[in-house]
This record gives sequence, C-alpha cells and structure tokens, in this order.
Amino acid sequence: MLTVIDEYTRKCLAIRVGFSLKADDVLDTLSTLFITEGVPGYIRSDNGSEFTAKSLREWIGSIGVKTAYIEPGSPWENGYNESFNGKLRDELLNTEIFYSLKEAQVLIEQWRRHVLLPFCQRRIKLEL
Repeated sequence: MLTVIDEYTRKCLAIRVGFSLKADDVLDTLSTLFITEGVPGYIRSDNGSEFTAKSLREWIGSIGVKTAYIEPGSPWENGYNESFNGKLRDELLNTEIFYSLKEAQVLIEQWRRHVLLPFCQRRIKLEL
C-alpha cells in the first residue's frame, strides 16, 4: 500500500492499494497527483525499492523534484506519514476483512474520502 500525504496540509492525497507495488505504480500515482495537485519541491520517502528504482529517480529528477529519503530504521523522520498509517490501520484495516483486492481498494478510498478528508478540512480551517 502506498500512502501519499502532503506534509504542509497533512492531507492524504492518495492511497494506492495493491499486492506488490512497483516503481511504475508509484510513478503512475505521483504523475497523476502532480497534474491535479501541482509539482512539489521535494518528496520524502523510505528507501524501498519502489522509490529508489532508477526509472523513478530519473523521472523525479527530470521534473525538478528533490528527494528526501529517510534513514533506514528511522520512522520518526517521516512521523506524520507513520502516524497516518497507524490511524489507517487502527480505524479501518484492523476492523475489516477484505475478500478481494477490489473490495480493499473501494473501502480504503471511501474511508479516505468520507472519513479522513472532512477531518483534514476542519483542521485546516481551524489553523487559518
């Protein structure tokens, strides 16, 4: 599962669900987000093979985005994403049994849109 969080707004921009995500899946998700949300100054991620693949690094570099890889074994360097993943696990993944990949994709996207987005929008309004 790939979760994409905006560090400034803390909005969950996407959750990509699959059995084994590869660099092409990450590239597809990020390219869609760059079109809809704009190109960020940098991307923070772990050092998983899907993020360090040559094709993804070259593509990210070619559009001027910098990378900020967290040190292995240092989840606190990506604290908000780790916290978000814990919330996702506690509120949804531990409470559901998914009988197919499609069911997981649909339920997780519903959770992202109907549970999480209103919370983020309220939080942003409070900070303004």
